[in-house]
Amino acid sequence: MLVAAAVCPSPPLLVPEVAAGAAHEMDAARAACADAVGVLAASRPDRLYVVGPAGEEGQGTYPAGSVGSFAGFGVDLSVRLGAGPGAGVDRPPLPVSLAVAAWLLERTGWGGAPVEGLGVDERLEAARCAATGRELAATADRVALLVMGDGSACRSVKAPGYLDERAAGFDAEAARALGSADRDALLALDEGLAFELKAAGRASWQVLAGAAEGASPAGRLLFEDAPYGVGYIAAVWS
Repeated sequence: MLVAAAVCPSPPLLVPEVAAGAAHEMDAARAACADAVGVLAASRPDRLYVVGPAGEEGQGTYPAGSVGSFAGFGVDLSVRLGAGPGAGVDRPPLPVSLAVAAWLLERTGWGGAPVEGLGVDERLEAARCAATGRELAATADRVALLVMGDGSACRSVKAPGYLDERAAGFDAEAARALGSADRDALLALDEGLAFELKAAGRASWQVLAGAAEGASPAGRLLFEDAPYGVGYIAAVWS
């Protein structure tokens, strides 16, 4: 069953080497993510699942030791998801969201439960997301989730998706639901609207909602902002 969850944004800019001269602009988000991962460690799970948008790599699972790289962002930096054989093993590279998660776990010195990654198709229907979450939660007595994903990418004229007046309201409702562990509200997020607003985290958040079925977690919002016109949210459930 689910005993704890951390929700973090997944922009590569969280990694200071990628952000370069603008690294300080993400300091508050990094601090919130570190606090969120600390909650996961304190829950002493039997297994940790890292869930995030699959991106171009496509939906799939990534065992411990899977490697991700930030070379596509001009940085010679690789990360490994938890303890495992890593390089030399025939497995696909981590999607960007899971590479950022691996960096967070390395940065905070994760040494707890075994880790496995799951890349989720951003257009996966809510019911299937919830079913996936239930399956994850049933794999061990104490399961924790690190849930990666961004809100809308349409919060300003300089945002990747330009300005959409609906974006702020969508992000506000997502932040409220994540901060209060409101499963029903997360599952009610409109899939079509999320896609139009380029809200890549919607499916991952709905996996979390499914994983929490039958539990009564308390939620806490740690961070909410849109510094680059993209909604970034950090929260914990415990």
